[in-house]
Amino acid sequence: MTIINNALSGALAAQIALAASSHNIANLQTKGFTRQSALLMSLGPDASGRSAGNGVQVTSLLRFSDNYKTQAMWRANSELGMHSQSQPYLTQLESVMGDSSASLSAGIDDFFKAINAVAGDPGSTPLRQQVLTAANLMAERFNGLNNVYNTQLTSVRQQRSALVDSANVDIATIARLNKQISATQAGGVSASSLIDARDQAIDDLSSKMGLEVSNNGDGTRDVSLKSGQALVIGGMHGTLKAGATPDSPQAFSITFANSTFALDASKMGGQLGGLTHFEITTLLPLQKDVDALAEEIAVRVNAQLAAGYNAPPPGPNGVPLFVYPRGTGSEMLKTIEGFKAEDFAFSSDGLPGDTGNLQKLAALKSQPITLPGIGSVLLSDADTQMLGKLAVDSKINKASLKTTDTVRVQSINDWQSTSGVNEDEEAVKLVEFQRMYQANMQVITIANSLFDATLAMMR
Repeated sequence: MTIINNALSGALAAQIALAASSHNIANLQTKGFTRQSALLMSLGPDASGRSAGNGVQVTSLLRFSDNYKTQAMWRANSELGMHSQSQPYLTQLESVMGDSSASLSAGIDDFFKAINAVAGDPGSTPLRQQVLTAANLMAERFNGLNNVYNTQLTSVRQQRSALVDSANVDIATIARLNKQISATQAGGVSASSLIDARDQAIDDLSSKMGLEVSNNGDGTRDVSLKSGQALVIGGMHGTLKAGATPDSPQAFSITFANSTFALDASKMGGQLGGLTHFEITTLLPLQKDVDALAEEIAVRVNAQLAAGYNAPPPGPNGVPLFVYPRGTGSEMLKTIEGFKAEDFAFSSDGLPGDTGNLQKLAALKSQPITLPGIGSVLLSDADTQMLGKLAVDSKINKASLKTTDTVRVQSINDWQSTSGVNEDEEAVKLVEFQRMYQANMQVITIANSLFDATLAMMR
């Protein structure tokens, strides 16, 4: 009987709809899960002209997915990754360079204070020893700060290499899932869980670099960098490589289909781009400025000491105090081994009590010097200027980080409003489809009663 067939189709459709809602509820806390719903379609009547219809059928399971919102979420993730990775390094540098126990300003001030203190008694061995001690402490501050820079450089490059390895895993995963999605959909089977896993891998990859994602007719997605180099095309994928060299530690390349392309890491976006941008625009220039400051101090102090006397003429001229060990690892500045307090050439003529050269030495603090990243600045203000520039960079990055974090949260919420599971909505659906199932079963009961009554009348 048609009435039984109609009710049976309704009961079966309700079962499928209930199964979809139960699946949604089961994945209420599953990250990246896209909710589904049964798409119902009425079956038309037959050709008799007296048929109301032939019930209902589930044509497909509908995924609630908005490509625009998904793409916006990935773009926001790339921007967030760009600023999030460099902020811990900036904060550490601010803390170290601004700490009075480690700052260059305090070390330089203490050195010149010790020089000025000798003016009252230029022959005093204890006061001269204080100058030598202050010189050693100032050199230690330069070297300690340089160790911080080198540690950060090592950390940035190791972190970048680890990100490349992780990105290659994501890229291979996307290509593999593309293949599975294409094959599954071709067989008429729902690939929703595979699509969710693939899109989650893209989301993970988007935090590491800026991406362009396009959809194909077979359900696959092609992924490329913002600069155009392909990462995934259908089931094929490329491989990233951090091909760093001593001259270019930020060098990257991608190999795709036996062809290799060079990449500019600073333009890749995401965490890779953020780390590289920090290294190139902040860390390396700051290290060069501090190195240049150490050189200026060494050259100027040594030259001034060489112009003085530490004994009456024709006694020996002054000897150098500092060594500037350019390119020798962790040391930027150090005092000459064996230098003694009596070696300071504070006299300009070698006569007892003369402090002419000492005064010129003290005046070096107020002389202008030129640093690569700042320009012309007084020697006494150099560290303050560098710290100020660092603080500005950090403040800008913090503001950008806060903004991109807000955008990312909003984009996730937008995605959730369409694709996420709403517990209340699913509860309503459970009640609705339960009633639908019960109503159709009641129709079947009524149809059976009618059928039994008809048989009884015919006996």
